[in-house]
Amino acid sequence: MINKNKMPVAIGVAFVWFTTQFGGGFASGAQLLTYFVQFGIWTLVTPILAQAFGAFFQWYGLRYAKRHNTYDYRTFTDTFYGDLGKGTKTVFSNLYEVVYIVTICLASAVAFATGGSTLEALTGIPYLLCTLVIGAVIFVLTIFGTDIVRAAASTISVAIIVGLLVVYIPNIIAQWGTISANIGQLSVAPAPVAPALWKCLLYGAFQLASIGLLMQHAEPFENEKVAKTSMIYGFIVNAGIIFICTLGMLAVVKNPDLATAKVPTLLMVTTGVGAAVLTPIISILIILGSVSTAVNMIAGVVKRFVTAWNKKDASSEESGKKSTQRTMTIAILFTLLTFAIAQFGLIPLVAVGYGYLGYLTIFVVLIPFLIHMFLTRAGKIDSEFKKN
Repeated sequence: MINKNKMPVAIGVAFVWFTTQFGGGFASGAQLLTYFVQFGIWTLVTPILAQAFGAFFQWYGLRYAKRHNTYDYRTFTDTFYGDLGKGTKTVFSNLYEVVYIVTICLASAVAFATGGSTLEALTGIPYLLCTLVIGAVIFVLTIFGTDIVRAAASTISVAIIVGLLVVYIPNIIAQWGTISANIGQLSVAPAPVAPALWKCLLYGAFQLASIGLLMQHAEPFENEKVAKTSMIYGFIVNAGIIFICTLGMLAVVKNPDLATAKVPTLLMVTTGVGAAVLTPIISILIILGSVSTAVNMIAGVVKRFVTAWNKKDASSEESGKKSTQRTMTIAILFTLLTFAIAQFGLIPLVAVGYGYLGYLTIFVVLIPFLIHMFLTRAGKIDSEFKKN
């Protein structure tokens, strides 16, 4: 049993996972439609499988990070990939560095663009100013370190979860006749399992591109068993929310307007109940999801570079004095970089990049993790870790 004083840490890490996964694409329903809803009756299964997939790999990584005190992603990858054999550390750590930085740039640029556009639609404030506001919030949350990120993740997660339930539950109830009829049609229609599972795998693989950012949050764990607890909490929250959201999307899966809808969730709302009230709510959720995702991403890369920077400083005392300054410098650089990308309007390119990133992550993260698990179980590496 986890010490009660440590329980908030486990919950906090579970919420970090939720806010990392939940972004503008999730809130709008676009990701749900692309990866799950279009595959017939498997819609009711594959979203939950994707969360189990993520929970398992993240548990393994968090447990390893706590056991080996690897709390920034570069230290983690150097140690983790180094277990696999000579030369693997250099190759795979550098590949993961590329994957992670590309993920940060893509996800954070989407946060600026979708968050800025949504704020502009809500307030009428010019897009450039809206993205500046989004950037300022991301920067402030990032520079205060992992404790504030966990606290912010918990607060934002509660707001998002409540908001999603407020948007989806009334519409599921109001459109249950349509949903149940669509489920009935999907259950008798051809629904090959292979494409559904492949898209589920791609979704899970893409999410693993950001697995490195979680490692910093393993540091306050009392022991590696807390990793399991946090991922159980995370699975319950993520699986529950994604199931409710995909169930809501089934209300419009046969709607001819779905093919041209830019925001599928809004189509569900406008064909259901409470559009006047629920449209602003879902817009706010998109902003919260975008900001929280960017904060988690940039906080991870700040942790990695500040740790490396401090290690090169000969004086630990001097390093401590400069740590805050270095944190702010890295946070500013990455915030400005992703802000600049968003200004070029690269959202279509980002969408293409996500697809390729999913394939790349299979080879850089998924396969090496599976090999590490096999070698550990066989007693070839990390035999003491295996016993725990």
